[in-house]
Amino acid sequence: MSLSLYEASIPIYLQGLKNLLPILDKAEAHAKSQAKDPNSYADVRLIEDMLPFNRQIHLASDAAKGGAARLAGLTPPSFPDVETTFPELRERIQKTIAFVEGIKPEQVNGREDEIVELPVPDRKIRFKARDFLLKFSLPNFFFHVTTSYALLRQQGVPLGKLDYLAGAFPVEELESA
Repeated sequence: MSLSLYEASIPIYLQGLKNLLPILDKAEAHAKSQAKDPNSYADVRLIEDMLPFNRQIHLASDAAKGGAARLAGLTPPSFPDVETTFPELRERIQKTIAFVEGIKPEQVNGREDEIVELPVPDRKIRFKARDFLLKFSLPNFFFHVTTSYALLRQQGVPLGKLDYLAGAFPVEELESA
């Protein structure tokens, strides 16, 4: 059995994005239980020179929509990075999910050897689509999703590994555990 480029990308982006929504819910509930403003989490950082929580969400969104678009041979949609409140961050994630859900298998499959150009300051990096996905896009996406999770854990939000991996298991396995 072979794994298609679509199967290795779009459902993975969607799982990570969809997992962020209940993680935000838990963070909001935790903040409220501590009589804190949930939006105070937007500026938390792991270390001073690292981007804050809201930027990690922006970059996870950018990685998913940019990765999906480039694999499909499309120009990624541009979202301004202005979201700081939990409702705004949730809306950003939902807009990203809607875009990624719109990418169909026939737009991605068969493009494994197509060249993907990634603009970076002062140049463009060129990848074959499969290498773009496996060596850049997915690792970058997971970096920002994981960092978002870690920032909330650092703030005491009661998250566990299954919050991060939600959606990875069939429903019947979760129910019988």
